[in-house]
Amino acid sequence: MTLTTEQLDKLTREDLLELLKQLLPLVAEVKQLRQRVEELEAENERLKNRSTNSRNSSQPPSPDQKVNRPPKKKHKKNGPPFGHQKFSRPLVDNPDRVIQLPVTECEHCLADLTGVPPEDFERRQITELPQALPIVIETRQHRTTCPHCLTLNRAILPEGLQAERCFGPNLEATVVFYKQTQHLSYERIVETMRDIHGVNLSEGAVAQILERAGQKAAPVAETIKEQIIKDQVIKSDETSARVEGRNWRQWVFIGDSGVYHTIVPTRSASEIATVMGRSRVEAWVCDCYGAQLKAPARIFQLCLAHQLRDLQRALDANPRERWASAMQKLFRSAIHLRNRFTTHRDKLLNFLRYPEIPPTNNESEQALRRSVVHRKVTNCFRSKWGAKAYADLQTVIATAKHKGKAVFPALADLMGAPVLPFLEALSP
Repeated sequence: MTLTTEQLDKLTREDLLELLKQLLPLVAEVKQLRQRVEELEAENERLKNRSTNSRNSSQPPSPDQKVNRPPKKKHKKNGPPFGHQKFSRPLVDNPDRVIQLPVTECEHCLADLTGVPPEDFERRQITELPQALPIVIETRQHRTTCPHCLTLNRAILPEGLQAERCFGPNLEATVVFYKQTQHLSYERIVETMRDIHGVNLSEGAVAQILERAGQKAAPVAETIKEQIIKDQVIKSDETSARVEGRNWRQWVFIGDSGVYHTIVPTRSASEIATVMGRSRVEAWVCDCYGAQLKAPARIFQLCLAHQLRDLQRALDANPRERWASAMQKLFRSAIHLRNRFTTHRDKLLNFLRYPEIPPTNNESEQALRRSVVHRKVTNCFRSKWGAKAYADLQTVIATAKHKGKAVFPALADLMGAPVLPFLEALSP
């Protein structure tokens, strides 16, 4: 109920006292609510200041809050920059099929031009994929009884056509390629192999192929690891992984010889000791994580990209916040960074003296990026053999890329002797 000024003037002293008694509790409640609002606003500002993004932390850009671009703001032109040299697809020197298109009639006078030699011709090429059809090779192992000693003899299967083998290396490499590099689930691999390649596989067959590939990749990964720990400079990083519903860690070690991945339950320095053994390197490139700083190396190079992001977070002060609280947070961040730089000052600028040492650990982070995508897409590894197989296969794939080699041939070579030469040998 709202009272007008005229109505208030007509109230007696007793009526005003009674009205005031009713208003006092409401005034106290409003005061409490205002105080609560101020507390919540202050807490909201603190949470805003504590928020991290890709500019001031190791968080990837994907979770960053994206703001809408103003509709009238000018932005860069789409397409190549001004002055960019035009690029056209080069023609293949030896095409699989050439179709000659002679001129048979003059378009002006309709004269017959059959048999008139051309002065020149224009070349155009269309690249297409052939229809994918699986090739099935059957072996018929003859069994013959010797008429002299009655011994039953069986023909010897050639290498590549062993009795326990159901799939060729190209098919198995395709399954591994889809799982490791394209992060397809078992169900989607089955669909892709059926719809694109015409091969019917079960999810169990896919699992067996991946397990077999992991077993073949294990000794190769071990060899790559032994080569890496003998390099002069190693770059290392780690990220989380889920194995059988538990939190594990995926480590990466990069040297000139290759890239080594391993997935283990621990995040401690013991894993570095396990990988390195008795080896000791000249330089170790990493972040400020304590386990990394215990690596067996003569000198360390801290990732300056991490330091720049941490400095940015210290400077990201909210101007609307009270100056005392803002300065307090800034000073605390500055003290933390000062302590870090004082403690690790000998690990910050080694890249200036040693050209082979990079100033950042970005290569290690990029080596783990695909594994992070794989983790988000597939959620976790349901078995320990799956985690080990993934790490070993990723070692083979990453090392092939590191050395400038194609991934698919490396996987096909890993899966054993080829079977297509048997088909070519029997062709008429």
